Amino acid sequence: MIKKKRKPAEKKHLINPFEIATYQLDMAAKKLKLREDVHKKLRIPKRIVIVSVPIEMDDGSWETFQGIRVQHNMDRGPTKGGIRFHPNVTLDEVKALAAWMTWKCAVVNIPFGGAKGGIKCNPKEMSVKELERLTRRYTTEIMSVIGPELDIPAPDVYTNPQTMAWIMDTYSMNKGYPVPGVVTGKPIEIGGSAGRVEATARGCMFNIIESCKHLGMDVKKCSVVIQGFGNAGYILAYLLEEIGCKIIAVSDSKGGIYNKGGLWPHDVKKHKNKTGSVVNYREADNINNEDILQVKCDILVPAALENVITHKNASRIKTRIIAEAANGPTTPDADEILLDKGVFVVPDILANAGGVLVSYFEWVQNLQNYYWSEKKVNSKLEQVITRSFEEVLNISQKHKVHMRLAAHMLAVKRVSDAALIRGIYP
Repeated sequence: MIKKKRKPAEKKHLINPFEIATYQLDMAAKKLKLREDVHKKLRIPKRIVIVSVPIEMDDGSWETFQGIRVQHNMDRGPTKGGIRFHPNVTLDEVKALAAWMTWKCAVVNIPFGGAKGGIKCNPKEMSVKELERLTRRYTTEIMSVIGPELDIPAPDVYTNPQTMAWIMDTYSMNKGYPVPGVVTGKPIEIGGSAGRVEATARGCMFNIIESCKHLGMDVKKCSVVIQGFGNAGYILAYLLEEIGCKIIAVSDSKGGIYNKGGLWPHDVKKHKNKTGSVVNYREADNINNEDILQVKCDILVPAALENVITHKNASRIKTRIIAEAANGPTTPDADEILLDKGVFVVPDILANAGGVLVSYFEWVQNLQNYYWSEKKVNSKLEQVITRSFEEVLNISQKHKVHMRLAAHMLAVKRVSDAALIRGIYP
């Protein structure tokens, strides 16, 4: 009996983050006619570290967590990427995020490769002291693979400047001297950069402004929906409001709110701080997280987790621009649906690159021991994001591809060029 050859796995309905990241690389490699051997090298992460993270809980019992650090590529420089604390952390998710960081650094042309870290835990159920012990033990376990010239962590989901301070202090105590450049996103008091907290949102705003210019839209007359009202989502909301946009809906993990007449981000934030959620805000109607993506608007910003826009809901999305403040929020088959609908998507590796860009600025300042003003940081951020948007747009128009493929083509070309120039050792 002759066995039938199995058909290649289709791109349709991909939801595994690493499969999506690999598919995006494959599409860029095909368009670039990349050498097969180089393509294979870029598919495989350089280093994967999985560690046991045992800590003592507040009640005296021991709990053991699993920590991950993935370094995807070092052809252009030391790796860079956040650390997330989340109950749904998986190895494939961290591998995907590390790969996206490689392309993100390359698309804005900074000399880093991509990395990512994560601990599978629920930080909402842990005390500050437990989180500190978790962070310090995890840092100790990965000490040998991080450092200012090797791999530089940063904040991500449910981690923040305080988390980075614990990492920096733990690393420094083991080294015997202060090493501020081991992490970015630190408090300013210990070597952080002015403008870093707002960087991801501000970079996304610059991408939105450039998108509106390209499409002939007046950004001051645009309505905006933001899914995810954490650090990036909240800051982006008030930055866009400051330039004239109307924020009509926002959400967090517990649900969302909608007011066609507009919301006041600062007031919504106060409500969330008081109640734990944006839900039940007095001047808006409640809306669930699925429906918020389908609210008619000019600009939709997914600013939460990956895989929120899929083949199941993409056809019902009613917006002109999607700016991906989150990593991997749109699946490949959803991309095709959105393209057919004429939605202009600013992909994650460009839309949210402001964070890693200002992290790079922070790292440079740490190495020089010379610090910049917030005005200078924001000016350089705008300059690089604007240039990068134009470069991606030019590729998109020249090759008649959507912005995500164009961004990956630009990034993959830069990384593959570096790999070929360096060669293989020994």
